[in-house]
Amino acid sequence: MTMLRFLIDDEVMDRVRRLELPWNRYGIDPFGISQEHLAVFFSSLGFLYKRYFTVRTYGIDNVPNRGRAMIVGNHSGGVAVDGAMILVSLLMEKEPPRLGQGMAEKFLNQVPVASLWTNRVGQFTGLPEHAARLLEDERLLMVFPEGARGTAKLYPDRHSLVRFGTGFMRLALQTGSPIIPTAFIGGGEAIPTIHNSKTLGKLVGAPYVPFTPYVLPVPRPVHCEIYYGEPMHFEGDGTEEDDLILDYVAQVKTQIGRLIELGVERRDNLDAPFTLPEADA
Repeated sequence: MTMLRFLIDDEVMDRVRRLELPWNRYGIDPFGISQEHLAVFFSSLGFLYKRYFTVRTYGIDNVPNRGRAMIVGNHSGGVAVDGAMILVSLLMEKEPPRLGQGMAEKFLNQVPVASLWTNRVGQFTGLPEHAARLLEDERLLMVFPEGARGTAKLYPDRHSLVRFGTGFMRLALQTGSPIIPTAFIGGGEAIPTIHNSKTLGKLVGAPYVPFTPYVLPVPRPVHCEIYYGEPMHFEGDGTEEDDLILDYVAQVKTQIGRLIELGVERRDNLDAPFTLPEADA
């Protein structure tokens, strides 16, 4: 890590140190997350956030300052540009700064360097027990219920929502966690996917490999926005009948859809006044 310290932005390092996590004297927390790894990670992503995608974030105050919560959002764009930019917004735009922690795709564990880095920056393998443990430790969990189906959307469907899994809702009920509906606008333009190759995906151990009009899924410098909606609270303990769980999931999906519609409508006039839609739950 010493060789990479020249990549660390001083502002990013300051905000990493201000994260309200139980660091030991070596800058490591009980989950193995490293301050130095976080600083390098977010210094690199911070350039993309500020300079390349020129991201604007709205409704950041809807994210609680402390305690457990689930950031639940939409996926698009072939690779997880949305997740990376949401993580940056939580660290750099939130006061006090917060570390968002997601569930990394299982295939990353097959890549030694990627596996090490995802763990060191708090992005653990997507297992239910890992997610529950993070929430029970009062962490901020980032979830994309569309999964790989979401990032696999083709360009014409970039603003749509595909089927949501239900596991996130049972987890929220089990841990008593509020849900923050979140919309990311611009991922589908950054990586305009026209085809997904499952055959190539199997060769590299991924669900698929996206192709764009310029072949490689390299993100374009497209302006992006993030919208955090009002927290949604649901009653239950996670053992409810499927019909009720599906109704709760539909409510979250509807709210994210409203945020996407708002973001798409505002893209041509980002300085116009607006009001975030109120949550139904």
